[in-house]
Amino acid sequence: MTIPIDGPCSEPRRRIALMSGLNGLIRRRTKIVVVGLAVLGVTPAPAFAADHACDGVKVEATKARKQEYAHLVVSAMDSKFKPAQAKFITIMESGNWSAAYVSTPVSDDGVMFFQTVNGKKQFRDVWGGYAEPSEKPELVSWAKKLGAPQDLAKCFAETVTE
Repeated sequence: MTIPIDGPCSEPRRRIALMSGLNGLIRRRTKIVVVGLAVLGVTPAPAFAADHACDGVKVEATKARKQEYAHLVVSAMDSKFKPAQAKFITIMESGNWSAAYVSTPVSDDGVMFFQTVNGKKQFRDVWGGYAEPSEKPELVSWAKKLGAPQDLAKCFAETVTE
């Protein structure tokens, strides 16, 4: 859009021309941002990584699984609390190994590892704390040293560094 910018009212015309062009640009950029955010809103970025890292691992925290693991968590801890007080972030299973990312009223959040032996889940170890994404290889190595399979170790490392 070209508006002559001379004469006694040149300043208001210049502002109108600039505002008109700027509004069009803002609208186009806004549409791009809104579409991008809508796509991200459908699938959050951490989900991309966790889904990929957890391929082959059963990752569900159903009501039945939460109840089963709540009793395992209570029995593995020195300080006792009601199983209903255990809050699960996620539960991961691969083969005869599992890991429950849990919050309890008597401890910091942690990932408790269990191994099924003769049909019964046995507590093996717990990981707690905070980890940076750069620490994933160390976390995978730690879980594998426990005996956890590679896919569960990778899923655990990705989950705690999201």
